[in-house]
Amino acid sequence: MRDFSTDHRWLSINTATVRKQGDFIAIVEACARLGIRAVSPWRDQVAQVGLDKAVKAVRDAGLDLSGYCRGGMFTADKAHLQEARDDNRRAVDEAKALGAPCLVLVVGGLPQYSRPGSTPTKDIGAAQAMVEDEIGVLYEYARKAQLPLAIEPLHPMYAADRACVNTTRQALDICDRLDPAKGNMLGVALDVYHVWWDFELFAQIKRAGQSRLLAFHVCDWLVPTRDLLLDRGMMGDGAIDIPKVRAAVEAEGFSGYVEVEIFSEHWWQRPMEDVLKTCIERYRTVV
Repeated sequence: MRDFSTDHRWLSINTATVRKQGDFIAIVEACARLGIRAVSPWRDQVAQVGLDKAVKAVRDAGLDLSGYCRGGMFTADKAHLQEARDDNRRAVDEAKALGAPCLVLVVGGLPQYSRPGSTPTKDIGAAQAMVEDEIGVLYEYARKAQLPLAIEPLHPMYAADRACVNTTRQALDICDRLDPAKGNMLGVALDVYHVWWDFELFAQIKRAGQSRLLAFHVCDWLVPTRDLLLDRGMMGDGAIDIPKVRAAVEAEGFSGYVEVEIFSEHWWQRPMEDVLKTCIERYRTVV
């Protein structure tokens, strides 16, 4: 396992971590000042400043990307399906323009929550089938663009609204059916917040191997958790054995950026540089 104790060469900041403190340009500039070498932008933050300005900011700062958040929300009724497809193709194009190594997919849950206005349903099985079908459709477009897709399994508490792919096994099953040759264009983004609880996690990491491990995200699970969306913990403040999970993904050959992604009303109230400096310190000591 890589030694992170003396520098933060492989630290990336997901821009959601400090989204309340400044726009995308300000986040890029702050990361560059602190020697953070990579970011993972969210689409809404890029849209706020404009894609061309976002591309220029990243290039001027000399930063890499560890991913682009997010494509997905595939589930929709027939009236909204083309809208979802068009939106995801735009996400691929944006990721390519920014130089992202992958587009992270948060796949969606029941259609009425993923694509508002869709006819309500409680058929989670149909939603899961649609997710796989639509990833297959997007995969053809992304493959032509040479932009890998990373399916992110989310904790089951999000199955209804955000993602009905909830385990690493489930995500890898989709990958294997759509890309049996393991062509390095379809894989998973593993966020410890979503997968740490899974008794199959380490076996599935081994199954994934280097070709499927496209992104690795860290934060922590607080006990108690006051809000299931907006109370993620800073690394080291919660229940997750982060080094054990990182050791497992690196044992399979993952050597990319370790991306800090924290949705937290607590941390959003702190000054941006304080949060980023804390991320650096925790990256060196507990990740």
